[in-house]
Amino acid sequence: MNQRTNILLVVAVVAIIAVTGVFVAQQLGSGNIAPTIAPTIASTADVEMPATATALLASPTAVVATGEAGAPASPLAAAPVSSLQPTIYDYTVVNIYPHDPNAFTQGLVYQDGVFYEGTGLYGRSSLRKVAPETGQVLQQHDLDETFFGEGIAVLGDEIYQLTWQNGVGFVYDRETFAEKRRFTYATEGWGLTHDGEHLIMSDGTPIIYFRDPATLEEARRITVTVNGEPVMRLNELEYIDGKILANIWQTDYMVRIDPATGVVDGVYDFTGLLAQAPPATTATAPDVLNGVAYDHENDRFFVTGKLWPALFEVKLHPRPPQ
Repeated sequence: MNQRTNILLVVAVVAIIAVTGVFVAQQLGSGNIAPTIAPTIASTADVEMPATATALLASPTAVVATGEAGAPASPLAAAPVSSLQPTIYDYTVVNIYPHDPNAFTQGLVYQDGVFYEGTGLYGRSSLRKVAPETGQVLQQHDLDETFFGEGIAVLGDEIYQLTWQNGVGFVYDRETFAEKRRFTYATEGWGLTHDGEHLIMSDGTPIIYFRDPATLEEARRITVTVNGEPVMRLNELEYIDGKILANIWQTDYMVRIDPATGVVDGVYDFTGLLAQAPPATTATAPDVLNGVAYDHENDRFFVTGKLWPALFEVKLHPRPPQ
């Protein structure tokens, strides 16, 4: 792949994630599912998007026309590339672990040798503790069927969990999963992580919120941008080495964000990852990429998706110019 092709990929990625029009997730939400059709699992086939990086490279300007219903073509498709700085990263699969194919993953955290996982869908939302090697659910708390679970964060001896459109979040005791208190917010709830000082929250817009974990009051916010343009559909979050990593809903990409400026300085391309999973054993087809966790002690990076039959340990490496 030559330098020109690499630049075209950056333009294509920016065209996917940049926002210049109507935000379709106001109708669909980060769960891909409107409340009126909650029992139905939407698949990525419902949204016409190029499946591979090759398709993106072949026609970077066409991506915007098919990516989001009602959204006009992005001016970034024709923008000068000299100011586009994000580094593109590829992956190598290190290990493949079992994952519950019925888990509609909305949040994922690795801590002290286990995964904490938040799942979504009305009537199926939960908070779980999961054994990495086997995928066995060791502990589970089910949400009331009126709540659609979203992102989670583990901070100290507490676990925080968002809900999609209820405007309600939960704080649990980490050991028992007993609910300790609730908090409210005026936006939708999508992704959640923390930097050791603040909870960091996404709501599907370009805004990332920093909240005091004791009061849950907003301390500050940033707007996430690429080449000066806002980035929409920021979903599952993870905080790694001083940067915020965000999955872009309905794509195979994650972006790395500077928490001080909101500028995207890295793009992780996970195209083809799901194809390396064992065949699904359920009638429900796997959905979109969503779920990122990091083992800080051993420098291990984990990725999965909604209803995926596998969870992947991967190594990331910059794509070299050729």
